[in-house]
Amino acid sequence: MTEHPALLLVGSGDRRYREYILAALRPHFRLWLLDSVEPTWQTEHVEGVTVVDTRDPAALAEAAGKLGFRPDGVLTYDESLVTAVSRFARDAGLPGSPPEAVQACRDKAATRSVLAEAGVPQPASRPVASAGAAVAAAEDIGYPVVVKARGLAGSLGVLRADTADQVAEAFAAAAGASWPGVPRYEADVLVEELLTGPEISLDVVVEHGVCHPLVIARKQTGFEPFFEETGHVVDADDPLFDDAALLDQLDQVHKGIGFTHGATHTEFKLTPRGPRLVEVNARLGGDFIPRLGILAGGADPVVAAGHVAVGRAPAPRRPLRRTAAIRFLYPAHDCEVAATTVHPERFGPTVHEALGTAGPGTRLALPPRAYLARYGHVIAVGDDHAQVAADLSVAEELVELRSS
Repeated sequence: MTEHPALLLVGSGDRRYREYILAALRPHFRLWLLDSVEPTWQTEHVEGVTVVDTRDPAALAEAAGKLGFRPDGVLTYDESLVTAVSRFARDAGLPGSPPEAVQACRDKAATRSVLAEAGVPQPASRPVASAGAAVAAAEDIGYPVVVKARGLAGSLGVLRADTADQVAEAFAAAAGASWPGVPRYEADVLVEELLTGPEISLDVVVEHGVCHPLVIARKQTGFEPFFEETGHVVDADDPLFDDAALLDQLDQVHKGIGFTHGATHTEFKLTPRGPRLVEVNARLGGDFIPRLGILAGGADPVVAAGHVAVGRAPAPRRPLRRTAAIRFLYPAHDCEVAATTVHPERFGPTVHEALGTAGPGTRLALPPRAYLARYGHVIAVGDDHAQVAADLSVAEELVELRSS
């Protein structure tokens, strides 16, 4: 029997949101985890763990050199680690994209600049370092605009602004948004032309410069003027898989940035002028989007990312007709969690999972005071798209929040 390829995994994250990735990889790879914390739950999925500074390419190389097997590839799904891991992969001679391309994905201003030079259609965009500069940029671009944090993802610190006063307020909110391990810049906020239309994301693996889209998710947002992500819907046979304009933009974005090998999570707005890039991330998607792809049955983007990381071709997407969707649960106002209670007796026929994820004593604050203030989620999977939507429409009744 052929031995499974050896894959280094860098970083593991929160068990509630990331264990499914290790579970998906385990049957296909010999896994060794390089992590910055002592392992707990991770050990049942990997052959071993080395605790190391995961943001230091030299430390990663030293740790990898002491392992009992030679790795065939390296993978991370942690946004804050993608640049360090790409440098380690380059120096170790492992498959991957150039670090410059990965860094261009990390920095939204660099993304816009590189793609504009490559002739890829882009919304007008200006990096700014002050509220005054933000207002000047907005008046030059034309209202309404979007104000966003330059280095964040997941719609953190992203706001719509229709007036100069709103731009100044949005600048303060975007400049104050942060995430562990994410770099800051002198001009740390972007002011951009507002793109209109539905927003989607594609989880893609890129093999020798060829994009293989595996999961398309339709994004749901709330808490205007913020763009807090409240849910995603994945149809395994989404007609956008055959949309020539979208696939052309996807190809142009990756070629323009120079991303030739690995996994990406790329977001577009479907505007009246055609698909326009929102952002591209050099990693698998968050918010359980790859898991929704697995549940919908069309593709396993996690295993595909692992295969590309070790230099193997990804498995093709399967033509299925199942829908998988998630609804994230937010409180009606800032609060402290007393308890969450799941009510299985209220589940509709497509409910796959309902969880309370915020423990007693957790303080939840809504934008702009905080982001991702979720107390739980509900996932539904089924052949009937309408039934999936109906079951998720009562998600708050399935996971009850008691708060003070």
